[in-house]
Amino acid sequence: MAVSHARSARAPDAPNDPDVEAAFDAAPETEVAEILAGELHTMPRPRPRHARTATRLLRRLGPFDDDPGDPGGWVLLLEPEIHLGPKPDKIVPDLAGWRRDRLPESVFDPDAPGHVAIAPDWACEVLSDRTERIDRTTKMGIYRREGVKHVWLVNPALEILEVYSLEGGVWTLLDTFEGMAVVRAPPFGEIELPLATLWAR
Repeated sequence: MAVSHARSARAPDAPNDPDVEAAFDAAPETEVAEILAGELHTMPRPRPRHARTATRLLRRLGPFDDDPGDPGGWVLLLEPEIHLGPKPDKIVPDLAGWRRDRLPESVFDPDAPGHVAIAPDWACEVLSDRTERIDRTTKMGIYRREGVKHVWLVNPALEILEVYSLEGGVWTLLDTFEGMAVVRAPPFGEIELPLATLWAR
């Protein structure tokens, strides 16, 4: 992970340094690039195990995104680029979900920007040894600041799911599930999620 193209002398609310923005734009497609708190972070694309866990979770949650006519439904995206805050932070969660009535259809127009500028209602980070520290600290802080209501942290190596809810501006760990458990976890408590399907080889 390459970090720290930011200049510490800049005011906290100043736009991102132009050098950071240029490095972000120049990042190769073989890397995931993010700007978090004014610093550029780049990392290789997820390893197959990481990507498979995210893909399987998206498939399990798919029924929430099946009916475009359901105003109570969800829009779920795999690795969306999301721009948040005044700098802005440019963040790429493994999965993100928006209540359907919060995400306008114009986001999907052919000439729309390649990013979403609306904070999701749910974000999921699949942890790895390369990403866990930044996922648990800087990214969780950005999600809190932007009012993301729910965050899941999934660790395929340890076979653990952590479920967080934002309550009064503070993250609350609602539950931790592991192994072969079959869980119902907010905000998707209507569906049973067999964790074994996420870890299966």
